This record gives sequence, structure tokens and C-alpha cells, in this order.
Amino acid sequence: MLKSPPLLDKKVLVPRGKGQAASFSRLVAKYGGIPVEIPLIAFRPIQKNQRLSECLEKLGTYDWIIFTSNVTVETFFSFLGEVRPDFPKIGVIGKKTAKVLNELGFPVDFVPSAYVAEVFVEEFLPIVSSGSRVLIPKGNLAREYIADSLTEAGAIVDEVVIYETYMPAESRAKLVGMLDDGELDILTFTSPSTVDHFMEVVSANGLETRLQTCIISCIGPITENRLNEYGLPVHAAPEEYTVEEMIKSTIAYLEKG
Repeated sequence: MLKSPPLLDKKVLVPRGKGQAASFSRLVAKYGGIPVEIPLIAFRPIQKNQRLSECLEKLGTYDWIIFTSNVTVETFFSFLGEVRPDFPKIGVIGKKTAKVLNELGFPVDFVPSAYVAEVFVEEFLPIVSSGSRVLIPKGNLAREYIADSLTEAGAIVDEVVIYETYMPAESRAKLVGMLDDGELDILTFTSPSTVDHFMEVVSANGLETRLQTCIISCIGPITENRLNEYGLPVHAAPEEYTVEEMIKSTIAYLEKG
């Protein structure tokens, strides 16, 4: 007798936008689940301002540039256009971000063993000298942990906001309808911002009780802490902070009964 797929017919919230949801949804479908794409977070580049222009113009004067996500890489290079100035050494959080840079023809000099800011700082500090100049492009809601930690260690750090984070209006109505009808079995969260946007909709529409039967999975301790702050249980949180491992840990939770 053939074994049923582990996510058979379970409807799984995929909280990413069209550009990022495809691989996530394929993974859910691979294990028999039904992906429900409701972007809880979207990104738009800021209007180019004087500070960003100055950072781009003096890019070659930095010793390091740190990219914390694919979105940061893609947005940063959209501002560069066809210009390819001298690049500093590159540090990233996550192998997928490194892959994006490699595909653009840029080698990555540092990737931490775990894809969170705390581990990045712990492993990066021994190789950055006091007085080193570091550029960190980021979103408007990004944490300042890396910049603060490097500054305390004597580095000269410039942070520059290059994109804004928001929740698409069309996602709100779809999320309300799916939750109200009990149409979501598994909720997945990939960042604290996805949790905040989700709970904003839940609270505004009195849907808290609809979450009681849902399995909740997330990536990373910061996201897990944010869910706990809202009083939500986390049933699956992998040690390796990737979507694939999150799905596998969710399956492990289901198989335990």
C-alpha cells in the first residue's frame, strides 16, 4: 500500500510575493499540500536620495558590504544599474543570498554557519579590523543588531535604507476570507514582519479564535519570539533557517501525531 504524502490536502499559507513564492509553493505541493499564496510582505525601492547616492558613489572606499537577504541584493543592484564600481568584500546572511550574488558574478567572502544576525556577528567580528569601513544596505524595518555590534567593536558602519516593507492591500481581504472560513491548516512565517502584518489583520477582524486549530511553523528564533509575544504556539521551528527545513520540521511534527 502506498504511503500518503505527509501534507496530503493540507492548505499551507505561503506568505511570500509572486517573485519568491514559486519555489516555496512547489515544495508544499511536492509533499502533497495545497499552497495558498497570500503575500504578507512586499518590498518597494525607496526614492533615490542624497544619502543613498553618496554611499553608491563611494562604494569602492568600503572594506565590506553586508547583504542580509535576496531582496537587499536585488534592490541594491537595481540602483547601480549597468554601473559596476570597485566592490568591497562581501558578507551575507544565508547561502541563497550568496547564490544570487554568485549568479551576478560577485564572489562572496563570508557566510556564517547559521543564518541569523547573532551568529553572523559572532563569526564575523574576528575577521573585521577596528577602523574597517562597512556598508549595510537594508529595509526600513530591519534590525540594527549587526551595525550596532560592529560599531561597538570599532568598525565604521554606514547603514542605508534602500527599500520599504509593506503588506499588499489585496492580501488583507484574501487572508480574512480564508481564516474566517477555516481554510488554512498550516501557517508559515519567515520573518517578524510577516507575523506583525498577519496579526494586524487577525486583530482588526476579530479572528483570533480561528488560529486555534492551525499548525504554526516559522524560520528563526526572532520570528519565533515574535509569535510567542502574540501568545501563539510554535509547533515547528527548524535548526537550519530555510524554507525547506521549515517544511520538513512541520512534517516531522505532523508525523508525531
